Amino acid sequence: MPEPRTPRTPHPSAPEPPVLAEVVRSGFVESRHRGHLVVLGADGTVERAWGDVDAPVFPRSANKPMQAAAVLRAGVPLAGRQLALAAASHSGEPFHLELVRALLASHGLTEDRLQCPADLPLDTAEAEAYLAAGGVRERITMNCSGKHAAMLAACLRNGWPLDGYLDPAHPLQVLAREAVEAAAGERVAATGVDGCGAPLFALSLTGLARAFRAFVRAPEGSPERRVAEAMRAHPEYVAGTRRPDTWLMREVPGVLAKMGAEAVQAVALPDGRALAFKIEDGGVRASGPVLARALHLLGLHGEVLERIGRAPLLGGEAEVGAVRAAF
Repeated sequence: MPEPRTPRTPHPSAPEPPVLAEVVRSGFVESRHRGHLVVLGADGTVERAWGDVDAPVFPRSANKPMQAAAVLRAGVPLAGRQLALAAASHSGEPFHLELVRALLASHGLTEDRLQCPADLPLDTAEAEAYLAAGGVRERITMNCSGKHAAMLAACLRNGWPLDGYLDPAHPLQVLAREAVEAAAGERVAATGVDGCGAPLFALSLTGLARAFRAFVRAPEGSPERRVAEAMRAHPEYVAGTRRPDTWLMREVPGVLAKMGAEAVQAVALPDGRALAFKIEDGGVRASGPVLARALHLLGLHGEVLERIGRAPLLGGEAEVGAVRAAF
């Protein structure tokens, strides 16, 4: 592998990023979402780019496949649904919570060992049902609880301390950083704290797209390939039944997809083509239309893209506009 590169930090006077999505209400452009998008060809080279795709961003949960690969490199024999859950931002549906509990129990762990914050289910419908049934915020319902359960299992496997497993200097997090850098082919530009409390490693969008490409092109049996195969085989455990990542991986053969908070998305196709984008203002409502348009540019078509790209606006109870891609 070539020496990892360090993405550059954008200059304060850098040009304003291009508009990737428009919010159109009653035929009037009400708002605009700017952002950065990179598309890689099958050989891994940049084919198209909008904005500054070499400046670092926090990929947020789009880093989870690399973190799951680190858990495998630590010797935890995860596979199938459990491995998909280790790379998940799950919706908090009952089958997600059951599997997190089973993963913890299989290693003699309990929910109180999780160091992710207490939260409601990520999916709005699930959160409403959960509250209606008398539920309260818990660590296990937080969307990253599967990742945290897997990290705890890695600590047990290696005799590493359970307390402090989220410290960037912890052996597991050092391994995670190495997995991120190896897949992206560049140095981590900054380390922050993710919403779940875990270390967050900044990459360029080009590096993020390369990382997803590396996972689908990795040798059979490698940690990266095992994570990709688990995610594609069990997409409902990576996201949920009403989520675009699930729809895309279920309905387009061989695709690997993972969103991140603040409107980050990465996708790789089995032939090595890949994309990654970040909406500058973190506006998640723009993600679906931008993702669908970018996939169209990669030659994908079909009802699933129409579903992902549909973002209607309501006026009263009537549909009066939409968020639409603008590139």
